[in-house]
Amino acid sequence: MISAENPDAESPKEKEPVKILLAEDDKDDQELFIDALDEAQIASEVTTVENGQELLDTLRDESQSDPDIIFIDVNMPVKGGKQALEEIKGDKELRDIPAVMLSTWDHPADIEDTFNKGADLYVQKPNSFNGFVLVLKKVFFLHWAKALLGPVKNLFFVSEKNISRGDS
Repeated sequence: MISAENPDAESPKEKEPVKILLAEDDKDDQELFIDALDEAQIASEVTTVENGQELLDTLRDESQSDPDIIFIDVNMPVKGGKQALEEIKGDKELRDIPAVMLSTWDHPADIEDTFNKGADLYVQKPNSFNGFVLVLKKVFFLHWAKALLGPVKNLFFVSEKNISRGDS
């Protein structure tokens, strides 16, 4: 587990770190994600798992507190991201945890399917580190805005392209 938390901070202005559970089977992508969070200055505590089954096991482990947000790679071994998402959103104890889908692809059918299964956002993985930083900043902005607005389909898909064009 990697944490950006400062336990010695006494100032009430210090932000509580966001508890993130990242389900990603690629170690390089895990490191890129964590480095991009750090670069984006998002105070976070990240726990990583490598497949959908580990994700569900971790979420159902009563000794662990629930994360604030889950990032789920669509294509993983053992149990894929879409199947894990469906089980999470079908579980009354877990369904309210925000879920962001991650994928290299931007297939409209996958985007629509994950939206219908209850994902909060669908993020196309950027091709660059700087792109990942921009995307994560946007995700956290959209996540907190969405908590106030409710589901907004036209804000569901986030990619480096639609951020750099200013469409979102």
